[in-house]
Amino acid sequence: MDLTVIEKALTIITATHDGNDLAPQDLKLTEMALNGRLNEKGTTAFEELYRNVTKPEGYTFPWFHGIEHLTRDQQGYVRWKGRHVEHYDYPYCYSDDARTSAQEVARRCRLLESRGHTPDVHNVIWTWPMDEATERSE
Repeated sequence: MDLTVIEKALTIITATHDGNDLAPQDLKLTEMALNGRLNEKGTTAFEELYRNVTKPEGYTFPWFHGIEHLTRDQQGYVRWKGRHVEHYDYPYCYSDDARTSAQEVARRCRLLESRGHTPDVHNVIWTWPMDEATERSE
């Protein structure tokens, strides 16, 4: 028996703590599916989301701008391996400038980890050295 869009959406929402654990774009996709506003590409994406949420290991959160270990939650908090390192508001978060900035945040996080430090918003943003030339040469 095939499940309906409503049944799949309920499964997605239930499995992700009322949708609170979904990436913003996945929550929007679920909303659009429930409202019957998906085209063929959207329907395919919704089916992929359903498979993602119902796999044995559970939902895999997508990388922010495709950058490994970087995610952005529904409140705009950008996280590196689950730790808050930055904040990008909508709609800026989907811009080319935000992508470039996110790549820099990830570079800083990798650099900090290579030095044995745990990246967080304090050392990635607030106290990051202003002399970029020194940091980039390492």
